Amino acid sequence: MMKKIDLDPAREFHPEHMKKFLVHDSAYFRIINFNLGAGVVFPVHSHDLDGQLSILVIEGEGEFLGKDDAVIPAKTGDILISDIQEPHGVKATTNMRIIVTIAPPL
Repeated sequence: MMKKIDLDPAREFHPEHMKKFLVHDSAYFRIINFNLGAGVVFPVHSHDLDGQLSILVIEGEGEFLGKDDAVIPAKTGDILISDIQEPHGVKATTNMRIIVTIAPPL
């Protein structure tokens, strides 16, 4: 079954914290839309299980964050792919929207 989802209604920002919207959840993968206001940080964290994740920037600019203070510039259209056990996070420079896909889902 194909399913189309309009992400535009979830385009909300808060100046002090991120907003989270569950886009899709199944036995195979989970997709979450996070919106970060300018300056908001999605803290570096990891998960103690096997799997992979992707973080796709669909709007804005910022940085992908990793272990040992690793910083990778991130802009609209960039995607980070990582093992889910690898520390990961995001810092928004401008209002920033990211789509996180986790497989298998947590």
